[in-house]
Amino acid sequence: MRILVTAGNTLVPIDRVRVITNIFTGRTGTQIALEAHRRGHTVTLLTSHPELVSEMNQGDAPLSQAWTAHSYRTFDDLQVLMEKCLRGDELDAVIHSAAVSDYRGAGIYAPGPQTQFHADSGQWTTAAGPPTLVDRAAGKVKSDEPELWLRLVRTPKLVDLVRADWAFRGLLVKFKLEVGVTEGQLLEIAERSRCQSAADLMVANTLEGAHAWAYLGPLARQYQRVSRRELASRLLDAVEQLHKEHNRG
Repeated sequence: MRILVTAGNTLVPIDRVRVITNIFTGRTGTQIALEAHRRGHTVTLLTSHPELVSEMNQGDAPLSQAWTAHSYRTFDDLQVLMEKCLRGDELDAVIHSAAVSDYRGAGIYAPGPQTQFHADSGQWTTAAGPPTLVDRAAGKVKSDEPELWLRLVRTPKLVDLVRADWAFRGLLVKFKLEVGVTEGQLLEIAERSRCQSAADLMVANTLEGAHAWAYLGPLARQYQRVSRRELASRLLDAVEQLHKEHNRG
């Protein structure tokens, strides 16, 4: 099989030296990509942490010509790489485990003269006229303002572009992380999310349980709870089985 795996986190630039990001490093996606390579598949890995590959492949056979890795930093970087791979390569499966930013920066501002924000009421006030914000965007935003306001706007869901915009018809695996929900709620959210993206498989977990387990499914119309240690192997078992079934069909 020809498999594309995304792994890691995206950066949201505030200026040329500051960013917003998340806590995920891409170890899960890298582990999945390496396991796929060990099974003889042709693998392309898009990762924000390419240094993990050599670290996690220690003691195993050297990577072959069936392995390709590209690094990215920002949402835009990852979007360009994914579109290039999906439009240019005849892939059999996409395993999208990257923790992608839901928002991108769209400006940074300071309150204008006599403009104040009242956190207790959530309201802006000014002595005269409407409240104003002053653009403070710069290569390195100055640190002399009492407070700054960062404007964030939604990014498209890359996993939703896979089918709709990039016309990929192979196997699609989506990942979903939730915080502060029960396992029952997680499964309901995960299945709705899988259907929304037209994904074949979903890997879902909570932040609280992420170190220990994840749900994988639907397998035989159900989600199965698997340990983190088994996740890469169990996921690839499922992808390989679905690929065989699709080829027979």
